[in-house]
Amino acid sequence: MYAADKGVRGHMNGFDQGGAAGDRGGTQPRQKIELRDLANNALAIVLAGGRGSRLAELTDWRAKPAVPFGGKFRIIDFTLSNCINSGIRRVGVCTQYKAQSLIRHLQRGWSFLDGRFDEFIELLPAQQRVTADWYRGTADAVYQNIDILRRHHRKYVLVLAGDHVYKMDYTRMLADHVASGAVMTVACIEAPLADADQFGVMSVDANWRISAFDEKPARPQPMPGSTDQVLASMGIYVFDESFLYEQLIRDAEDCESSHDFGKDVIPWLIRSGQSLHAHRFSDSCVNMNKGKPYWRDVGTLDAYWEANMELTRVVPDLNMYDAEWPIWSYQEQLPPAKFVFDSDGRRGMAVDSLVSGGCIISGATVRRSVLFSNVRVHDYCEVVDSVVLPNVEIGNNVILRRVIVDANCKLPDGLIAGVDPVADRKRFHVTEGGVTVIVPESLGQKVHHLR
Repeated sequence: MYAADKGVRGHMNGFDQGGAAGDRGGTQPRQKIELRDLANNALAIVLAGGRGSRLAELTDWRAKPAVPFGGKFRIIDFTLSNCINSGIRRVGVCTQYKAQSLIRHLQRGWSFLDGRFDEFIELLPAQQRVTADWYRGTADAVYQNIDILRRHHRKYVLVLAGDHVYKMDYTRMLADHVASGAVMTVACIEAPLADADQFGVMSVDANWRISAFDEKPARPQPMPGSTDQVLASMGIYVFDESFLYEQLIRDAEDCESSHDFGKDVIPWLIRSGQSLHAHRFSDSCVNMNKGKPYWRDVGTLDAYWEANMELTRVVPDLNMYDAEWPIWSYQEQLPPAKFVFDSDGRRGMAVDSLVSGGCIISGATVRRSVLFSNVRVHDYCEVVDSVVLPNVEIGNNVILRRVIVDANCKLPDGLIAGVDPVADRKRFHVTEGGVTVIVPESLGQKVHHLR
């Protein structure tokens, strides 16, 4: 039995009606069976083909869903873990932009499902199956695989974004979708008005039926009862299967469409009078902190750095140590992290930090930082408020403050970064928030090129 089964059963208890714990009979509570059936009748499609251009150099050689996060994971692991923990084990992943590292990660870390039981995580790369075009938009990515999806004959289809960090029980959204009687349900979250131009913004009536939808509006309207919050789409949708396929075909035949769910499909459905339901993320979020659901769009370098830094707090907003809702990933076989030397001025130590397997901190100090796998920090270094991706070697006497170091960098002895932004800008990319980004190319190390 997978550990995910335990998580699904545990979180289904929230839907019991009338004291399931007191049921002494030989049958399960009715509501539990219904939720399990919903998961069994669902197929998930993860859209993981985007570059995520706002992450700049971090996505020069990888798709955004493949960007490392949290010390040992990839961003896509959170969406896929939500599927497995929710009991949804039929998943297609649409890939396109520079997908090799993403494909390798999925093959190594997500091949444990058993096809004999019709369980799978299937790669759906852009293959020009229907037209001579690559994926032209989110709706087109699903449309170009419509023949593959139809073979599975599932009653419901979840369309998921593969580039956000959150923990969500999709069966709760499925149950809300069925109860609403809508043909489509859109997951939504409250977001700051100032950030509304990065989201699809919706209006709803008293029954949470969507009455208006505006993709990345220039002049967004706040949600009712608020002056500084909007109701934003999370890019998570549930469709009745037959209705989805009808709309994909209709949209594909529309020459004026850009073939995107947010820009085209949802506004068209609202104009045509279809019943679309808004699902509140707070109703299905697994990770709540002080009553506020955790969800991060790590779409900019500053947001990415901040989300990783949050994890170094004593009690971070994202609980990665939850055995009931684990985050699954590719588990490398690595030795434990090692800290060596213990003399004044040369002490291997890490404080308020995440340090992954294979790391060696040799006579250096690490504070409030995230070190991914196989990072070597040599003598007399100071690494503070920094995110260091896998397979990085940091030479002697290096000082890093508020820095992101990309994978496979070799930092030379004596390098100082994050201390003087003016000096950093001559060599590296410095974000609006003052975070210095170091990639192999900025050090003259062309690890991605033929030599």
